[in-house]
Amino acid sequence: MSTKVHKVYKVDGMHCPSCAMTIEWELEDRGVKAKCSYAKQLVEVEFEPEKVSDEEIKEVVAKSGYRIIGPVA
Repeated sequence: MSTKVHKVYKVDGMHCPSCAMTIEWELEDRGVKAKCSYAKQLVEVEFEPEKVSDEEIKEVVAKSGYRIIGPVA
């Protein structure tokens, strides 16, 4: 049984709720549970590191036109 990792990131470039939905859809297509908030400019993710890496998550967000600017403490 694999352990899931939970992280929250600050996201730059979201302009509307549809932006948040786009990020969620793109991450979920890759097996990452995602909850994105346009109002807070955050994305919360839960994933299995054996299946997807932290870097891959950042790349998916970048390819969608947004930028992760750091984890939330």
